[in-house]
Amino acid sequence: MLLNIILATVAISLISLIGLAVSYKKVKKLLHYIISFAAGTLIAVAFFDLIPHSLEELEVAGFHIEESIIFVALGIVLFFLIERWIHWHHCDKHDCSKRSAGILILVGDFVHNFIDGILIAGAFMLDFTTGLFTTLTVAIHEIPQEFGDFAVLLHAGYKKKKALLYNFISALSAVIGGVLGFAMFTQVDGIAPFAVLITAGGFLYIALSDIVPEMHQHEKDRKMLILETLIFIVTIIGFYFFLGAMHGHA
Repeated sequence: MLLNIILATVAISLISLIGLAVSYKKVKKLLHYIISFAAGTLIAVAFFDLIPHSLEELEVAGFHIEESIIFVALGIVLFFLIERWIHWHHCDKHDCSKRSAGILILVGDFVHNFIDGILIAGAFMLDFTTGLFTTLTVAIHEIPQEFGDFAVLLHAGYKKKKALLYNFISALSAVIGGVLGFAMFTQVDGIAPFAVLITAGGFLYIALSDIVPEMHQHEKDRKMLILETLIFIVTIIGFYFFLGAMHGHA
């Protein structure tokens, strides 16, 4: 189990090196579609995998749905507070230097990835399939975010190699979070489903508060809007049937 968590969090950390393998200019045209896919994935995995699976586990343990579902709301609040903290500690463009903004983006990324590691550990403690889909969902969300972080570091004056190195080091906090999460969930029996519900709340917050508004912001032609919308809807429907088949087979 620990090996799965380490491999998953290392894989998440390696996404920070995406700027080494792919040109930002080449991917920029596809980012709108990647974001639409990410939003659909976050919502689908939360509703069709994390929430029902965790509620089922907790119901067997004697918890009522009304008692358990509050942890989804807790996840939403937690991720709101984390995002608020990051915004408070990030420089406004008019208030401080580019270099300071680069340092703070790394600090925020470190905290964000550390929490991702804990959540991935909780998902794997529930079962392998949930851990795998949680990891894939985090990975899909991380791709555009890591591109954004990399762009900020370059804008802050870092050379490409240093920007990649520092971004990767901050991303490795996911591994630390995963190992500590495993230790915590092993010591305290039965809390993994609660952590997964918090993860689901976090996924919903990220999708509905950050990504979906991003889909509405940019000026786009009608063809792009239709394609983005189709990707978003088809992703949710596709995951509904795919996850249903996976759990049905299990």
